[in-house]
Parts: sequence; structure tokens; C-alpha cells
Amino acid sequence: METKEATKNTTKRTAKKNEKPITLLDAIEEIITKSENSKLSDSFFKKSSREIKFLAESYGISERQAVLFCVAMEKGPRRIELDDLARHLNINSIRMLQYTDDVNALIRRRLIRYRDANDEEQFDIYPPVIKALKHNEVYTLAPRTGLSCEELFEQLGSLYKDMYEDAITGDEVIEESIKLVDDNRQLRFAKELHALKLTRKEQGIIIYFCYLLINKDDDDIRISQIDDLICNRSEFQRTRRQFRTGEHSLFKMQLLEHGCVDGIADNSRYKLTNSAKRILLSEFDVNTTDEAIADLLTPQQLVAKELYYPACINNRIEELNKFFTQEHYLQVRERMDKRGFRGGFACLFYGGPGTGKTETVYQLARKTGREIMVVDVPQIKSKWVGDSEKNIKALFDRYRELVKRKELAPILLFNEADAIISTRKSGAQSAVDKMENAIQNIILQEMESLDGIMIATTNLQENLDRAFERRFLYKIKFEQPDATVRAKIWQQMIPELNESDATALAAAYDLSGGQIENVARKHSINVVLHGEQENPLQSLLAECAAERLGNKEQHRRVGF
Repeated sequence: METKEATKNTTKRTAKKNEKPITLLDAIEEIITKSENSKLSDSFFKKSSREIKFLAESYGISERQAVLFCVAMEKGPRRIELDDLARHLNINSIRMLQYTDDVNALIRRRLIRYRDANDEEQFDIYPPVIKALKHNEVYTLAPRTGLSCEELFEQLGSLYKDMYEDAITGDEVIEESIKLVDDNRQLRFAKELHALKLTRKEQGIIIYFCYLLINKDDDDIRISQIDDLICNRSEFQRTRRQFRTGEHSLFKMQLLEHGCVDGIADNSRYKLTNSAKRILLSEFDVNTTDEAIADLLTPQQLVAKELYYPACINNRIEELNKFFTQEHYLQVRERMDKRGFRGGFACLFYGGPGTGKTETVYQLARKTGREIMVVDVPQIKSKWVGDSEKNIKALFDRYRELVKRKELAPILLFNEADAIISTRKSGAQSAVDKMENAIQNIILQEMESLDGIMIATTNLQENLDRAFERRFLYKIKFEQPDATVRAKIWQQMIPELNESDATALAAAYDLSGGQIENVARKHSINVVLHGEQENPLQSLLAECAAERLGNKEQHRRVGF
């Protein structure tokens, strides 16, 4: 026979077993009903323990926070005041202030939000919470740490979506976006943003511009798009004025710039600068104008080649080779600085096609461990008048950044630069002539303040503008190789040639290094098609005749 206590316990277990499964909405409704005038007493918590514990565990909050959340749901979802909660619970305003930490915890959990970051008297239920509750689901926060760059920007997108829907203020978005980035310092984006040492408002704007470019492919921002981000009206008006005039700190730091329409700057459009894109968005495949017009080659990408020059040229090249080594380069820079001379070094390699100008630059870079920023000169001349000047400025901006970041200053190479260093047109009237003059003027100005090494190659030195001639510190004329040098080139290009045949070819035809390379390549093709010849001299002489006859005006990069 069961005792009275055993019977009581059995009854409790049976009752618990027969309890109807609870849902979120059931629990909230029950707590709202039982909490009215409860003064948050112990008896209330005991009477509602099942529902309170269920909600607390579901949302990962404390039991008291669960009750406050339910009451807020009843009084909301919009314009809820602390006094509304106090009246429902029948407690005075002073006691209600004791629960401020609980309210802040609900805000951090993104269950409620202050309507204004500067006013903690009113708050709303966070809209995604209500949306989830309609399906009896718990609103969960996505992980904030250990994110990839793509995941980071996806979460930023959720923040901005809430801002567009007035679910969160611009000030809150800025704070939340900065915290989210700070929580992911393993990302280069976060590291570089932190290194810029921006104010919180500046950080918020830059993060937003990056988001618009990466997530929306929007690189043409209007001031109205940042309206929601800046809550204070007077601050927004000030920001708009500073954006239009370019006086905003983000413009002065060269992180933002005015947009461009048909080559003309438009002070009502804004975008990240190429510099900002490279610094902040290196983890994304973001194309910049200056990267489209200049490739960066590393020393490891350059193939070692033995070059042969006439004695007079050889001495000058060896001098440059010695100068470009880091030890001598730094010593020369220091001496120049002490004497008040310019610190940049501009060199001009001029002479006929195929004489080794470009390959000499490559080998100088390879031997001294320097990268080469190779400019695609035709790309500079954009079809849109006005873009060309912008392109050339962006190009030099990028080079300056490389010089600052790299241990060894790279070489800035303008290959076949005839089109941009030739004589400027006086009295230019056409838009094209004015554009070309503008490009040249910008290059001349940049050469004056150059910090690094610039080399230009040209086949048409007679057209060189006198202003450029003065700015090139080293001017080296590349001449056709003499017979002795040509013989060495022949043997390098076709190792199976004996010395006698190489000398005969060199004496018979005064070809450039580039032309000899052409003949050597055709010889390789003939060997594959027809097999090795016991005595290839005659066929090589025939190829030399064809090369000279058919390629008098050939402008090929020498490959020896």
C-alpha cells in the first residue's frame, strides 16, 4: 500500500507526463498574464517557472530577462518605454532602473533595440525576432568570430538591411559593424582598417562603401545612400558639404574620391579610391583602373638571360646594376637627401628596335631583386577624354604605395613610351591633343617628386620633349651590336653553331639582337619540321636575308 507522500509524487509525475508540450508563443502569453501586477515576486517566478525556464533556455538569457522580454512583447512591438514595463509589473520607476542591465542584455542578444542610440527611454522589439515568432521559432544570432571575408560581408549585409527597414539606427549600425570587424581581426580587411586609425564615424562610412562595392557591385555612391547611416541631421548636412567639396577627412586621406561621368569629375558621386580598394579589399578580386594599365612582375618571374652590348653601353649598364643593389641605392639616397637633391631616379633607354632596351630592364630587376611595374602605355589613353589623366594619376599613386610597402623600391617601367614623352603640342585645340598634353604634364610633375626608380624606353628619341630630357638623370643610347657582339648573340641563341659560322653570320648581316632571335626561332621550327642539318650556315644565311628584307620596320621586344 502506497504512503501518502509516494502517492503525491506519483500524481506529480503523472501530471507532468500528461502536460501539453509548450511553445514559445504559449510561454510568452502565459508569462504576460501571470506577470501583471506581480512586482516580480518570488511567488510569481515559482508559479510561472516552467514557462520562464523554457524561454530563458530557448533564447540563452536569464529568467528575469525572459520576463522583461515577454512584457516588452505585450507593450510593443514599437515605442516601448521602461515606464510601460513598470506599470504592467506594478513596480515604481526607481526599481525599474535596477533592471537596466537586463534591458541592455536583451539589446546585446538582439531581441530588443533602442529607438535612438542617444535615448535609452524608448525601445522596439527587433523585427526579425517577431518574424521568427510567427513561426514559433527562436531568433538566433549567426556566429560573430572566425568568419571568412565573404561571411563577414554577408553579416554586414544583414545589418544594413535592418537599417533600411528602420529596424536599427545608423549609429547602431556603425557600432555593430565596427564590433563585427573587430571580432574578426584575423582578416586582412580588419587589420588594414584598424591600421588606418580612423574615427568610429569614418570607419562606419568606409565599411559601408566597401559593403556596397563587394555585395552590391556599386562603385557609384550618391550622398542619399549614406543618409540612413548618419542620424544627426546637422552632421549629415556637414558631411554632404564636405563630400561635395572634397574636404572630408576620408578624401584627404585618399580613401574616397569623386566619381566620374564621361571623363569629367562629378562631385555628387563618390567611390573608394584605387588605393583604398587595394589596401582594404585585397581578399576580394576587385579590379582597379591602375592595375588594368600596369602589371607587377616579381624577380622570380623573370628568366635569366645573358646580354651582350658594345663596350660603351656595357659600362653604363654595369654602373646601373651596381647602383640598383640595395646597399648602394640607400647610400646614394642618403647622400642625395643630405645635399637637398631629388631622391628619385629616372632613366631613359633609347635606340632602335631590337637593341635590348626592355630586356635590359628585366635583367637589372632580376639581378637586384626588384619588382617591375610594367605600364601598358596604350591603355593609359582611354577613349573617354578625362579618364586618361585620372589613370596616370592612379598609376603613380599605386607606385608610391608600392615604394612605401616594399623593402626594395620597384622599377616603374614605361615601355615603348614614345606616345607619352614626345614633344608636346603647342596651341592644342582638339580634345585629344589637350588630353595628351595633360598626360605629359602630369608625368612631368610626377617625375619631379618621384621617389623610386623610373625607366622609359623609346625607339624615337628625336621626338623626345626637352622637358622630359632634362628630367631623365641617366640617358643610355642602345646601338646596334657590332660584329663581335653579334657573334656572341648567335652562339647564345643557337648553341650548336661553331665559332666560325657565328662569326660569318655576324659579318654578313648587321642584325639587331631581336632580329637574330627571330632567325633563331625560325631555325628551331625548321629543325622540328625537317631535322638537324649537318651544316646549317646556308639556311641561316637565307633566313637572315628574309629577316632583313621583310622586317625593316619591325618593332619587337628583344628576347636575348
